[in-house]
Amino acid sequence: MVNTRVELCGIPLDNPIIPASGTFGYGHEFAQIYDINCLGTFSFKGTTAQERFGNPTPRIAEYDRGLLNAVGLQNPGVDKVIGEELPKLERCFSKPVMANVSGFSVEEYVTVCRKLDQCPQVGWLEVNISCPNVHGGGMSFGTDPAMAASVTAAVKAVTTKPVIMKLSPNVTDITAIARACADAGADALSLINTVLGMRIDLKRRRPLLANTTGGMSGPGIFPLAVRMVYQVSQAVDIPVVGMGGVTTAEDVLEMMLAGATAVEVGAANLVDPYACRDLVAELPNAMERYGIETLNDIIGGAH
Repeated sequence: MVNTRVELCGIPLDNPIIPASGTFGYGHEFAQIYDINCLGTFSFKGTTAQERFGNPTPRIAEYDRGLLNAVGLQNPGVDKVIGEELPKLERCFSKPVMANVSGFSVEEYVTVCRKLDQCPQVGWLEVNISCPNVHGGGMSFGTDPAMAASVTAAVKAVTTKPVIMKLSPNVTDITAIARACADAGADALSLINTVLGMRIDLKRRRPLLANTTGGMSGPGIFPLAVRMVYQVSQAVDIPVVGMGGVTTAEDVLEMMLAGATAVEVGAANLVDPYACRDLVAELPNAMERYGIETLNDIIGGAH
């Protein structure tokens, strides 16, 4: 019998399948259609200090191999997440959950992480540094090594749980950002976040998204994600969580061979709400087809 268990920052996972932030709500929504305890864990919706309505509609546009989104971090704010969403989750999910954190200043990241760090249900803090720095002219924290390091160090100073820095692919050299986060104390890295793109409505001759641009996800970005996971896992000595266009059990194995310890699944959940459940079920079969007995044995195996 194959062994699907892995360990992420000292916390064991029954399998490496993790629904990605923004595609799985706060978990209890999906628990209405299947037992989400079959998952390794999941990353809940990006949470900020205050409630956010998000961007104006339309927020979603499709392309042949995926979709673009410009939702704009819609969420009820960290206090409501702790007071309302996590109690609902506790009734249907018995494993540690990954808390995804977003912010528009270092102070906001610190505030949200400090509060979520106190929650017993939270196992990891996944810190999304693709947000624009409102105090730095709007440049994303994740596009500059110094800014990425500053967020990492500030969050690590107020938390006790593993911190996973979520990296943006919209950079020239993602390994420079990865090294900066690792040097500043990150416990792990997750990548890639969405790739900036846009579509234009031919009839209106205007962008399809009200926000003009949005984040590309789906199978079309998978080769890019594999390349970046491969590069980053060679550049740092901390675990990497791979994501970007994963739709099949073979994709999971490929990400792990590239260097991922665990694998997040995003856009596939929006196409098929059972996607992650089915990946968990199919993974042992794929392992047997490729002669893999233990997933730990293949992490970084393509290097």
